Amino acid sequence: MTPYRDAARRLMLTSALVLGLALSAGCAINKGSALAEHFEQEWADTADVAEIDTHGRNTLPFAGTATATLILEDGTSAERVTELAHELGAYVADHRGVTGEISAGGITFAVAPNRERTGDVVALWESLTADERVASGLIDIGYQNDDEWTIEIVAVDAAGALALFKEMVGETDQYRPFSSAVTSLQIDTEREAELSVRVSTDPEGNVPAEAIAAYEAVAAQYPVVSGGLAPDRAGIVVAAGTDLVEAGELARSSAPGLTDIEVTADSGN
Repeated sequence: MTPYRDAARRLMLTSALVLGLALSAGCAINKGSALAEHFEQEWADTADVAEIDTHGRNTLPFAGTATATLILEDGTSAERVTELAHELGAYVADHRGVTGEISAGGITFAVAPNRERTGDVVALWESLTADERVASGLIDIGYQNDDEWTIEIVAVDAAGALALFKEMVGETDQYRPFSSAVTSLQIDTEREAELSVRVSTDPEGNVPAEAIAAYEAVAAQYPVVSGGLAPDRAGIVVAAGTDLVEAGELARSSAPGLTDIEVTADSGN
């Protein structure tokens, strides 16, 4: 046997040995897929779970992560949701590389390995599902930073969206602990809503107070079709035929510290 063939044979044998050891130790080549499959097996036939949605990410050989969502039956009680949330949180704590979510009552929320943290998330979920202004929503949390919240909500109408936003970023007991540590909040109106509004903080949790002031000032005087409100800008669309000069002046005078304000007329499309 030539030296080249001998070296190649040793390399193949070594590779096979490494692969065999990894597999015998329970390390799947596609780890993310394996984590997702294991989750489905563990949670199959769980009471009040209508569907299990998993996504495995295979980043490298023998490395990967999985996200799993328990979609609960309609009408599942808050007590049962709470129970499942803590059970899922315990599972996440024991299975590195797995993140877990629960979808119930139109709101999807992430659980945490920490029981207290999951309790905070469930409390916020209960507040949102009890609020008639909320159509649906998503609550995400930082797994490395206990103060991190990322929340997206769809409100049934524009008035509800603005009111809900103010309450959630304010010092209101109903929406604690999020209201005391805002990091990212976005609220949209439903697509079918007559008046469309999107209002959001920036990733650092800064609130668009001036953009809201500009929007509300214009809406009090002119028919508004839609608005996009953020800490650094306000985009306001008014009905066709509105005096754009006067509406623009009103918006800018109501938000003197905001430089990016745009008031335009609805095109009718």
